[in-house]
Amino acid sequence: MISTVVWGTGNVGRAAIRAVEAHPALKLAAVLVHNPEKVGRDAGELAGLEHSLGLAATDDIDAVLAAGPRAVVYAASGDIRPDEALADIGRAIRAGAVVVTPALYPLYDQRNAPPEFREPMLAAIAEGGGSLFVSGVDPGWGNDVLPLLISGLGTEVDAIRCQEIFDYSTYEQEDSVRHLVGMGQPMDYQPLMLAPSIPTMVWGGQIRLMARALGVELDEIRETLERRPLEATVSTRTMGEFEAGTQGAVRFEVQGIVGSEPRIVIEHITRIHPSCAPDWPTPPDGDGAHRVIIEGRPRIQVTVEATDEGENRSAGGNATAVGRLVGALDWLVDADPGLYDALDVPLRPAVGRLGRK
Repeated sequence: MISTVVWGTGNVGRAAIRAVEAHPALKLAAVLVHNPEKVGRDAGELAGLEHSLGLAATDDIDAVLAAGPRAVVYAASGDIRPDEALADIGRAIRAGAVVVTPALYPLYDQRNAPPEFREPMLAAIAEGGGSLFVSGVDPGWGNDVLPLLISGLGTEVDAIRCQEIFDYSTYEQEDSVRHLVGMGQPMDYQPLMLAPSIPTMVWGGQIRLMARALGVELDEIRETLERRPLEATVSTRTMGEFEAGTQGAVRFEVQGIVGSEPRIVIEHITRIHPSCAPDWPTPPDGDGAHRVIIEGRPRIQVTVEATDEGENRSAGGNATAVGRLVGALDWLVDADPGLYDALDVPLRPAVGRLGRK
């Protein structure tokens, strides 16, 4: 059994505890928390399970890493604290652990990651002998292994389009929704996530991964952006009201240009309410989905919908990201120490988990 630590118990960490507990090759060794109110609480309670796991959460990072865990699922946020996340992850790798995380976007395409991200990780690997695999859902399997797999079903492939279409009122991350994405802000507000070059920073690695797998050279990566205001004030279950006239929908593309044409495209269509931008693409049932479209012969379209935690689509997406990461841990333990990306780490069947409770 591979001793495994889950570091963080937010939206991703809850799913990570459940995934580690369900995996037949892993043993949950510790759960690390930052919030003092979570210290001492049972891991099963923090994960939303209906039973106790007999393991109390702790904030003692030194003690947990000194125990020599073989694997760490780093589920703490890196969106607004990349330096701290990088330091935490390096610390775990130097302790000899293989680490999986969705937290650091620049390392999704680790070969082309900026030196300030890549070099500290390589140094930690050289010192401690651990490994790192960074992935998620979007960016993640929704625009690397899934579209690449489906592309192989085509006779001719003209373009690949990966879409995330979501109603953000299902999210429970108000700060990110209002400030990083700009929902509910004046139309002249500049959200960080939509600032020029930021979409490429987050999703450009996925474009490069797909191009590498497809054997094509990119001319460049471009961005497009559209924003729409709400026509009426709307109320959400978890985040309160979003006023008429403020940003209510966003649509952007990160385009991989091949032969002067956008051939590899990652598109996001995001709303705070279905009434905003109704002419834009919508998910099948109005809540959210990931979709891959292979333009060519034949034309192929695959839509993936995931739910968890009471039919919640955002929780479902988090759970699939965690499934990809946690499912890679035993492969990483057997592999040589190193930095890995989605083209290195296979997506494998759920061996030993069918029918397992």
